[in-house]
Amino acid sequence: MNHFERIERLPNYIFAVINDLKLQARRAGEDIIDFSMGNPDGPTPKPIVDKLIEAAKKPKNHRYSISKGIYKLREAICNWYARRYGVTLNPETEAVVTMGSKEGYVHLTQAITNVGDVAIVPDPTYPIHSYAFMLAGASVRKVKLTYNEKYELNQDEFFKELHQAMIESVPKPKFLVLNFPHNPTTVTVDKEFYKKAVDFAKKEGLYIISDIAYADITFDGYKTPSIFEVEGAKEVAVESFTLSKSYNMAGWRVGFMVGNPTLIGALQKYKSWIDYGMFTPIQVAATVALRDYNHLVKDIVDTYKKRRDVLIESFANAGWEIEKPTATMFVWAKIPEVAKHLGSLEFSKRLLTEAHIAVSPGIGFGAYGDEYVRIALIENEKRIRQAAKNIKNFLKNLKENNG
Repeated sequence: MNHFERIERLPNYIFAVINDLKLQARRAGEDIIDFSMGNPDGPTPKPIVDKLIEAAKKPKNHRYSISKGIYKLREAICNWYARRYGVTLNPETEAVVTMGSKEGYVHLTQAITNVGDVAIVPDPTYPIHSYAFMLAGASVRKVKLTYNEKYELNQDEFFKELHQAMIESVPKPKFLVLNFPHNPTTVTVDKEFYKKAVDFAKKEGLYIISDIAYADITFDGYKTPSIFEVEGAKEVAVESFTLSKSYNMAGWRVGFMVGNPTLIGALQKYKSWIDYGMFTPIQVAATVALRDYNHLVKDIVDTYKKRRDVLIESFANAGWEIEKPTATMFVWAKIPEVAKHLGSLEFSKRLLTEAHIAVSPGIGFGAYGDEYVRIALIENEKRIRQAAKNIKNFLKNLKENNG
């Protein structure tokens, strides 16, 4: 029989194990408190939905769209960067609309990767950050992501790891993937980090792909920087963003990528061959979201903040101490001492079957994630408190059985 080498390079999705158990439990009538997927549970703000409906009623919007995105949306993207970061971008050559940031990222790797190229990806990582390159025929060199108890990146260690990767990898790496605020670890960086990263990339001949999907979801005074606040970053970098989290538009599939004209041009050309762009009314609604409704993001962020605070406090009372993140819609939780020996997959399985709580095992994000689980803040405060009660009993039973 024939082999499909690229598909065979993909492992079985580790999260599928938890999904299958979740499905079985629900079929058996059990109520599962589900923190396993970063899938926003809130509604898209009404004015954005209204704009979609209005645009969908116009027959001219039912025709093929433009693969790189309608001009007004690309203009709104560039204006968003100008307002937020003081960055100037050309909507024709330095911006492209994507079907969520994931699609844009995968298609960019397809467009720019040669078979045998090497990409540096931090570990743990959002799985597609590695596997998009592997699907494109590249190899991935992992570097350990180290951070302090406040989930701030240890920059010295990180750049030490990067230097090591450049020395040891054959052939020499061509790409560096960055994602801050980070999924799954919630790790954050400051603007100074990007200055060092851009200098490093220029010196070593690397392209940087920066993913700031969680740029808006920040708390306690932290503000997400952009790599383009650094002078000369456009020479080596692109950056992606999505409306999924900020505007509760996950199912709409709207994102964008901006920056280096060579890379953006490659993505625009690639997309011109494989798609006709997303439904125009979605693009019209996304345009007004970025242009007119940025203030609505605050309510969505406030919801995540309240949930974070309730989760940290109630889980601590249940015997599970977790540090408080300052960004993203996740909590990166170290497995409690009493359960550490289980590892993240077994711990997650038992949490589901015995406490009726679904989380994502850290091992699914890379070898360096195995002491943790990722908890998505997608259940309301009442459900979070119920989860804490379940956890209290679960940990008590675990302790007794271990003892």
